[in-house]
Formats: sequence, structure tokens, C-alpha cells
Amino acid sequence: MTTIVPRWEWRTFGRRFGIAESRFAALQPTAVQDSDELYLLAGSADNLKIRDALMDIKVLREVSPDGLERWEPVMKQGFPLAAADMQKVFAALNLPAPALARDAYTLEQFLAELVVPSGALRPVNVHKRRVRYKVGGCTAEVTDITAEGKATRSIAIESEDAAAVIAAVASVGLADYCNMSYPRGLRALLDGAPERYAVIDAGTNSIKFHIAERAADGSLRAVVDRAEMTRLGEGLEESGEIGHEAIERAVAAIAKMVEEAKQNGVLAIAAVGTAGLRMARNGAAVIATIRARTGVAIEVISGEEEGRLAYLAVKAGLGLPEGSLVVFDTGGGSSQFTFGRGAHVDERFSVDVGAVRYTERFGLDNVVSPEVLEDALAAIAADLTRIEGRPAPDLLVAMGGAITNLAAVKHALKTYDPDIVQGTVLDRAEIDRQIELYRSRSAEERRTIVGLQPKRADVILAGACIVRTVMEKLRQDALRVSDRGLRHGLVVERFGG
Repeated sequence: MTTIVPRWEWRTFGRRFGIAESRFAALQPTAVQDSDELYLLAGSADNLKIRDALMDIKVLREVSPDGLERWEPVMKQGFPLAAADMQKVFAALNLPAPALARDAYTLEQFLAELVVPSGALRPVNVHKRRVRYKVGGCTAEVTDITAEGKATRSIAIESEDAAAVIAAVASVGLADYCNMSYPRGLRALLDGAPERYAVIDAGTNSIKFHIAERAADGSLRAVVDRAEMTRLGEGLEESGEIGHEAIERAVAAIAKMVEEAKQNGVLAIAAVGTAGLRMARNGAAVIATIRARTGVAIEVISGEEEGRLAYLAVKAGLGLPEGSLVVFDTGGGSSQFTFGRGAHVDERFSVDVGAVRYTERFGLDNVVSPEVLEDALAAIAADLTRIEGRPAPDLLVAMGGAITNLAAVKHALKTYDPDIVQGTVLDRAEIDRQIELYRSRSAEERRTIVGLQPKRADVILAGACIVRTVMEKLRQDALRVSDRGLRHGLVVERFGG
């Protein structure tokens, strides 16, 4: 008897795979194969197909903590199939077997007498062109698929060693992608399911969540775009660590986002962490906790990478002028600056200038005197010396939660509207007006201000002070607001726009 060795499988579907395409193109194929197959789809059934007149059934036996699937072959048998074997076929389809009038069935009889009349089975003719590779000791396969006139592509990696599969998936740049079996992938293709991708940006003050859907022209449009104020960096300035309550808030928010992503049928979830996770002594432990409880692996990126992605978001969302441009993204723990001209980036860097830090240091979450405000502005200015002494840019673009809230307050938006906020011009007079508005009110009183997100009331004064100081140092009387931030740049970078 042939021993069946369990193999762990990972597979994804889509039309584009970014960097993975170039990585496979650099490999030498081990085999190329064309085949025509007939899949039988039925609800949440196992993997059934007919190829070369053989009934081929694989049963899902196990799912690993990392989401890998272990499929076990249970039948690979030629027609005619005995009635007893037909019982096994319908069991694998999770359907009751119909009355069997024959002792055995040819392929034609099986389709005409059992499949078509059932109404519960969906026979799908599939053409595949499979190109096989070896990646990290695993078998990898890139397949172009055509089913009922619709085309897609699938990438699969499998091995007896689950850890090797995970490593191979990461090595080709597909760690963000969700595992999807052939039956699920085919159903999504045939049903016209939209191609969607999710991004989670775990910042010091808020966690941002974005789902983008690929349009017919290949561009990406927002389906979901929101933020949860989790205050991950609460107390970080004083203790150097992320506290238990902040971790719990972050885990709860990310778990909800993952569930929403699954409900939207996303093909991939990319998650990045910024200043708070970079600075915290227990950052690695926090990331491990989040992964264990949500399944999301957060990649901590550098401040310079934040700046690059922010610049990419501006390029995609606002377009770029011909002259000099500075894009800055201010968050809870740091601010990123990118200096460029048109599409060319000259310099990018990050500084530890964030709203949470100054809020905690100067008590800016409450009413403060003009003297305390001046002290806070002086401290911010001292920490922003790196942007001093530069030529004034032709355009300054700002992004981040502080700046979009300043724009929403200017427009008195009862309900946040990204299309109104995008491209808003804020001048120094408006920033100064809002600084005084927040300085003279407690956090509780600020929450009544139309346009201000209630959960941002305690850090908005510090954020406005950072914006004001940047404008002063770069000698700008006004700036443009970009509602598109790091998450938008990341979705374009990872999944194409």
C-alpha cells in the first residue's frame, strides 16, 4: 500500500502579485504543464476534480495556527466508478448521495444522471497552465487559470514541513496574502468577487484600517477607510514600554479589523507598525501578542520608510507639482519628512516629534496657560532643528490624524468626509485660531467641537502646535492637506494601483 505523506499547502489567487512576480521570474522552472480539468463545487466541500478521466478527491484534514491547510488525497480512480465509490464522492461534497440506479457509472453517466439533476453541484471546466519551481526546499507553482471565460492566476507552495512553507511564502514576497483553497478561489472568480486588499497601520496614537478594491481599469478605490484611537503609546514617554491596557486596546481593534477584512473577502492583509513599536522596549513582545491573538504579523518599518510611503500616497492622491515639495506626516510618536521635486525624492527622514509625547510632557490635554503653550512650542521647535535653514518649498503637504482633524474642524464636518478634507488649504491664521480654541478648553470641552473626533481631543493641541512649528520653520503661510496617508501608500506599494 502506498503511504500518503501529509503535505501542508498554501495558495492565493489574484491578477497581480507585485514583487513576487519578479522573484519567480528570476527562478528556473522545473516543469511546465497544461491541463483541462472539471471541478465540482458545492458549498464548503472538499477539493474534487476530474482530470484525465480520473476522479481526484482531496479532503481537508487540518489547518495550522499559521493558516496552512493539510489536504489528504483519498481517491484517484478511473471511471467507471462503482456505486460504493459514488457514496464517497458525495460524502466529500458534503451532500447526501442520491438514489443510485446503477452498479457503476461512466463519466458521462455520472454527469448526466447525478451531477446535473442534483441542482447542488456546480461543474466548472478549468484550463490550467502550471509552471513549477523549487523555493526553499518546497514545491511552488504559478498557474494561469481560465474558468468559464474568466481568467485569474494562482500561486501555491507546499511541503511536508509547515515552517518551510511559511518561510518560502515570505521569501517570494507573499507573506501578506491569505491562504485560499482551489474551491474557494474558483467560486470567487466565477461569482465575480471583487479583488480586495487590506492594510493596518498601527501607530502610536491610532490604528488605521484601509480596504481597497481593484477597479476594472486596475486602479484601487477605497471600500473601508477608518481609524481607531487606541493610544498604543500611552505612558511610553515615561516608562519606555507599552502598557497592558494599551496592548489590550490594540489587540481588540486589530481583531475587529481582521474580522471585517475577512467579511470583505480580502486577498491579503498588510500590517505595519510605526514609532510607538519602534521605541518601546517591549515592542517585540507586543507584536508577538498581537500575532498570537489576531493572526496578524506586524512589520515595524523605519521612519524613513514611513516618509517614503507618505510621499507615494501624495503622488497617488493629489498629484505632484513641477516645483519643490515637502510632505510631512505627523503622528503620535514621530513625524516623517520627505523632500523632493515632482516624482523625485531628494531626502527623507524621521524625527521623534509626536503629539502624544508633548501632550504628556506639558499637560496639553487640558486648559493650559499661554506660558505653558509657549514652552511646548519652544520644545517642539528645538526638536525640529533638522528642518531649519532649508529653501522654502513651492508646496507643503501635510497628512496624519492631527492635520485631517484640523481640516475637518475648519469645514465644521459633522460627519467626516475624506473628499472634502483631501486638498484642503490651511493657512497660519486658521492654525493659530484652532490652537487658541484648544488651549482654552479641556479635553472634555474640546469633544463638543464640530469636526473634531472625540477620541483625539486630548492630543489635538499638541498636533496643531507641531503643524504650526513646521510651517514656521519651512517659511510657509499655508499648506495642503492630504487625507491619504501611509496606509494608502502601502496599498499601492504592495498591491499595485
